[in-house]
Amino acid sequence: MCCTASRISNRYVTCQIVYATIAGDVTVAAAYSHELPKYGLSVGLANYSAAYATGLLLARRVLHKFNLGEVYEGNTEDPGKDYQVEQAEGKPRPFRCYLDVGLARTSTGAKVFGALKGALDGGLDIPHNEKRFAGYDKDDKKLDTETHAQYIMGGIIGEYAAELQEEEPEKYARQFAKYLAEDIDPEDMEDLYKELHEKIRADPVHVKKERKVPAEAKKWKTPKMSYEERKANLVAKLNALKSGADE
Repeated sequence: MCCTASRISNRYVTCQIVYATIAGDVTVAAAYSHELPKYGLSVGLANYSAAYATGLLLARRVLHKFNLGEVYEGNTEDPGKDYQVEQAEGKPRPFRCYLDVGLARTSTGAKVFGALKGALDGGLDIPHNEKRFAGYDKDDKKLDTETHAQYIMGGIIGEYAAELQEEEPEKYARQFAKYLAEDIDPEDMEDLYKELHEKIRADPVHVKKERKVPAEAKKWKTPKMSYEERKANLVAKLNALKSGADE
Protein backbone atom coordinates (compact mmCIF):
# COMPACT_ATOMS: atom_id res chain seq x y z
CA MET A 1 0.00 0.00 0.00
CA CYS A 2 1.42 3.37 -1.05
CA CYS A 3 0.84 6.59 0.87
CA THR A 4 1.03 10.13 -0.45
CA ALA A 5 2.76 12.07 2.29
CA SER A 6 2.43 15.85 2.28
CA ARG A 7 4.45 18.06 4.61
CA ILE A 8 4.46 21.86 4.62
CA SER A 9 7.02 24.03 6.38
CA ASN A 10 7.21 27.82 6.59
CA ARG A 11 9.17 27.90 3.34
CA TYR A 12 8.48 24.79 1.26
CA VAL A 13 6.05 21.99 0.41
CA THR A 14 7.17 18.36 0.32
CA CYS A 15 5.16 15.58 -1.36
CA GLN A 16 6.25 11.95 -1.45
CA ILE A 17 4.83 8.56 -2.38
CA VAL A 18 6.07 6.03 0.15
CA TYR A 19 5.39 2.42 1.07
CA ALA A 20 6.51 0.53 4.15
CA THR A 21 8.63 -2.60 4.34
CA ILE A 22 10.11 -4.53 7.25
CA ALA A 23 13.52 -3.06 6.43
CA GLY A 24 12.13 0.49 6.36
CA ASP A 25 10.13 2.92 4.25
CA VAL A 26 10.76 3.08 0.51
CA THR A 27 10.21 6.31 -1.42
CA VAL A 28 8.73 5.70 -4.87
CA ALA A 29 8.79 9.35 -5.96
CA ALA A 30 9.10 12.78 -4.41
CA ALA A 31 8.49 16.40 -5.38
CA TYR A 32 9.42 19.61 -3.60
CA SER A 33 8.23 23.16 -4.05
CA HIS A 34 11.84 24.36 -4.17
CA GLU A 35 11.90 22.69 -7.60
CA LEU A 36 9.22 25.09 -8.90
CA PRO A 37 11.67 27.89 -9.85
CA LYS A 38 12.81 25.50 -12.60
CA TYR A 39 9.30 25.80 -14.04
CA GLY A 40 8.98 29.57 -13.62
CA LEU A 41 7.73 30.11 -10.05
CA SER A 42 10.35 31.66 -7.79
CA VAL A 43 8.19 33.13 -4.99
CA GLY A 44 5.34 31.96 -2.77
CA LEU A 45 6.59 28.39 -2.47
CA ALA A 46 4.53 27.42 0.59
CA ASN A 47 1.00 28.63 -0.17
CA TYR A 48 -2.07 26.71 -1.40
CA SER A 49 -1.21 27.29 -5.06
CA ALA A 50 2.36 26.04 -4.58
CA ALA A 51 1.05 22.99 -2.71
CA TYR A 52 -1.22 22.21 -5.68
CA ALA A 53 1.66 22.59 -8.13
CA THR A 54 3.89 20.33 -6.02
CA GLY A 55 1.19 17.66 -5.85
CA LEU A 56 0.74 17.93 -9.61
CA LEU A 57 4.50 17.53 -10.13
CA LEU A 58 4.55 14.44 -7.91
CA ALA A 59 1.67 12.82 -9.80
CA ARG A 60 3.10 13.47 -13.24
CA ARG A 61 6.54 12.30 -12.10
CA VAL A 62 5.40 8.96 -10.70
CA LEU A 63 3.10 8.25 -13.66
CA HIS A 64 5.94 9.01 -16.05
CA LYS A 65 8.13 6.62 -14.06
CA PHE A 66 5.68 3.76 -14.60
CA ASN A 67 4.84 4.71 -18.21
CA LEU A 68 1.29 5.76 -17.30
CA GLY A 69 1.61 9.46 -18.08
CA GLU A 70 -0.06 9.26 -21.49
CA VAL A 71 -2.74 6.84 -20.28
CA TYR A 72 -3.83 9.02 -17.34
CA GLU A 73 -3.43 12.71 -18.12
CA GLY A 74 -5.64 13.78 -15.23
CA ASN A 75 -7.71 16.95 -15.11
CA THR A 76 -6.55 19.53 -17.66
CA GLU A 77 -9.72 21.61 -17.98
CA ASP A 78 -11.17 23.11 -14.79
CA PRO A 79 -8.89 22.78 -11.74
CA GLY A 80 -11.61 24.07 -9.41
CA LYS A 81 -13.86 21.04 -9.93
CA ASP A 82 -13.44 17.81 -8.02
CA TYR A 83 -11.83 15.11 -10.11
CA GLN A 84 -11.59 11.34 -9.80
CA VAL A 85 -9.55 9.37 -12.29
CA GLU A 86 -11.28 6.48 -14.05
CA GLN A 87 -9.62 3.33 -15.35
CA ALA A 88 -8.90 3.40 -19.06
CA GLU A 89 -10.35 0.46 -20.93
CA GLY A 90 -7.81 -2.24 -21.67
CA LYS A 91 -5.08 -0.36 -19.79
CA PRO A 92 -3.40 -0.82 -16.39
CA ARG A 93 -5.31 0.48 -13.41
CA PRO A 94 -4.62 4.03 -12.17
CA PHE A 95 -1.84 4.41 -9.62
CA ARG A 96 -3.63 4.25 -6.25
CA CYS A 97 -2.35 5.67 -2.97
CA TYR A 98 -3.66 7.16 0.27
CA LEU A 99 -3.17 10.59 1.78
CA ASP A 100 -0.97 10.95 4.84
CA VAL A 101 -1.08 14.44 6.37
CA GLY A 102 1.10 13.70 9.38
CA LEU A 103 0.43 16.10 12.25
CA ALA A 104 -1.18 18.78 10.06
CA ARG A 105 -4.69 19.89 10.98
CA THR A 106 -7.25 18.67 8.49
CA SER A 107 -9.36 21.83 8.49
CA THR A 108 -11.24 22.90 5.38
CA GLY A 109 -8.94 24.76 3.00
CA ALA A 110 -5.71 23.48 4.58
CA LYS A 111 -2.73 23.54 2.23
CA VAL A 112 -2.27 19.76 2.46
CA PHE A 113 -5.54 19.45 0.56
CA GLY A 114 -4.15 21.76 -2.11
CA ALA A 115 -1.36 19.20 -2.58
CA LEU A 116 -4.01 16.45 -2.66
CA LYS A 117 -5.96 18.27 -5.39
CA GLY A 118 -2.81 18.68 -7.45
CA ALA A 119 -2.07 14.96 -7.18
CA LEU A 120 -5.65 14.12 -8.18
CA ASP A 121 -5.54 16.43 -11.20
CA GLY A 122 -2.19 14.89 -12.07
CA GLY A 123 -3.89 11.50 -12.54
CA LEU A 124 -3.42 9.66 -9.23
CA ASP A 125 -6.21 7.63 -7.67
CA ILE A 126 -6.56 8.88 -4.07
CA PRO A 127 -9.71 8.38 -1.94
CA HIS A 128 -10.90 11.81 -0.84
CA ASN A 129 -13.85 14.06 -0.11
CA GLU A 130 -14.38 17.51 -1.61
CA LYS A 131 -15.52 18.84 1.79
CA ARG A 132 -11.93 19.71 2.73
CA PHE A 133 -11.05 21.70 -0.38
CA ALA A 134 -10.81 25.48 -0.21
CA GLY A 135 -14.13 26.97 -1.27
CA TYR A 136 -16.39 24.30 0.21
CA ASP A 137 -19.55 25.88 1.66
CA LYS A 138 -20.76 24.09 4.79
CA ASP A 139 -24.19 25.71 4.59
CA ASP A 140 -24.88 24.86 0.95
CA LYS A 141 -22.93 21.60 1.31
CA LYS A 142 -21.21 21.97 -2.02
CA LEU A 143 -17.88 23.07 -3.43
CA ASP A 144 -17.66 26.55 -4.92
CA THR A 145 -15.50 25.66 -7.90
CA GLU A 146 -14.75 29.28 -8.82
CA THR A 147 -13.38 30.05 -5.36
CA HIS A 148 -11.40 26.83 -5.35
CA ALA A 149 -9.92 27.69 -8.75
CA GLN A 150 -8.86 31.08 -7.40
CA TYR A 151 -6.91 29.41 -4.62
CA ILE A 152 -5.27 27.01 -7.08
CA MET A 153 -4.43 29.58 -9.76
CA GLY A 154 -3.27 32.33 -7.40
CA GLY A 155 -6.31 34.53 -7.97
CA ILE A 156 -6.83 34.89 -4.24
CA ILE A 157 -3.28 36.31 -3.99
CA GLY A 158 -4.04 38.90 -6.67
CA GLU A 159 -7.24 40.01 -4.95
CA TYR A 160 -5.49 40.43 -1.61
CA ALA A 161 -2.58 42.26 -3.23
CA ALA A 162 -4.89 44.72 -5.03
CA GLU A 163 -6.83 45.43 -1.84
CA LEU A 164 -3.66 45.85 0.21
CA GLN A 165 -2.01 48.11 -2.37
CA GLU A 166 -4.99 50.44 -2.32
CA GLU A 167 -5.50 50.56 1.45
CA GLU A 168 -1.98 50.08 2.88
CA PRO A 169 0.73 50.71 0.25
CA GLU A 170 3.59 50.39 2.76
CA LYS A 171 2.36 47.04 4.00
CA TYR A 172 1.88 45.93 0.39
CA ALA A 173 5.48 46.84 -0.47
CA ARG A 174 6.69 44.93 2.58
CA GLN A 175 4.61 41.77 2.18
CA PHE A 176 5.09 41.48 -1.58
CA ALA A 177 8.72 42.61 -1.65
CA LYS A 178 9.92 39.29 -3.10
CA TYR A 179 7.29 39.41 -5.85
CA LEU A 180 8.30 42.96 -6.78
CA ALA A 181 12.00 42.07 -6.65
CA GLU A 182 11.35 39.26 -9.17
CA ASP A 183 9.34 41.69 -11.33
CA ILE A 184 6.15 39.68 -10.76
CA ASP A 185 2.84 41.47 -10.56
CA PRO A 186 0.78 39.69 -7.85
CA GLU A 187 -2.38 40.55 -9.78
CA ASP A 188 -1.20 38.51 -12.79
CA MET A 189 -0.60 35.27 -10.89
CA GLU A 190 -3.26 33.28 -12.77
CA ASP A 191 -1.33 33.46 -16.07
CA LEU A 192 1.88 32.54 -14.26
CA TYR A 193 0.35 29.46 -12.64
CA LYS A 194 -1.30 28.36 -15.87
CA GLU A 195 2.09 28.40 -17.58
CA LEU A 196 3.63 26.67 -14.55
CA HIS A 197 1.20 23.75 -14.77
CA GLU A 198 1.83 23.37 -18.50
CA LYS A 199 5.59 23.23 -17.97
CA ILE A 200 5.21 20.65 -15.19
CA ARG A 201 3.16 18.41 -17.45
CA ALA A 202 5.63 18.83 -20.30
CA ASP A 203 8.69 17.79 -18.26
CA PRO A 204 8.07 16.32 -14.79
CA VAL A 205 11.25 14.22 -14.71
CA HIS A 206 13.79 14.95 -12.00
CA VAL A 207 17.37 15.05 -13.23
CA LYS A 208 19.93 14.13 -10.59
CA LYS A 209 22.92 16.39 -10.25
CA GLU A 210 26.29 14.80 -10.69
CA ARG A 211 28.24 14.78 -7.46
CA LYS A 212 31.79 16.00 -7.85
CA VAL A 213 34.49 14.36 -5.77
CA PRO A 214 36.41 17.05 -3.87
CA ALA A 215 40.05 17.50 -4.85
CA GLU A 216 41.17 16.95 -1.29
CA ALA A 217 39.05 14.76 0.95
CA LYS A 218 38.51 16.22 4.40
CA LYS A 219 39.65 14.21 7.38
CA TRP A 220 37.51 14.68 10.47
CA LYS A 221 39.44 12.29 12.71
CA THR A 222 43.12 12.35 13.57
CA PRO A 223 44.74 9.32 11.90
CA LYS A 224 46.09 6.66 14.26
CA MET A 225 49.86 6.68 14.83
CA SER A 226 51.94 3.58 14.40
CA TYR A 227 53.98 2.07 17.23
CA GLU A 228 57.18 3.65 15.93
CA GLU A 229 55.50 7.09 15.69
CA ARG A 230 54.14 6.86 19.24
CA LYS A 231 57.57 5.78 20.50
CA ALA A 232 59.31 8.68 18.74
CA ASN A 233 56.68 11.11 20.07
CA LEU A 234 57.23 9.88 23.62
CA VAL A 235 61.01 10.21 23.30
CA ALA A 236 60.61 13.77 22.02
CA LYS A 237 58.40 14.69 25.00
CA LEU A 238 60.89 13.16 27.47
CA ASN A 239 63.77 15.04 25.86
CA ALA A 240 61.80 18.28 26.07
CA LEU A 241 61.07 17.73 29.77
CA LYS A 242 64.72 16.83 30.43
CA SER A 243 66.04 19.93 28.68
CA GLY A 244 63.61 22.11 30.61
CA ALA A 245 64.73 20.61 33.93
CA ASP A 246 68.40 21.19 33.06
CA GLU A 247 67.73 24.86 32.44
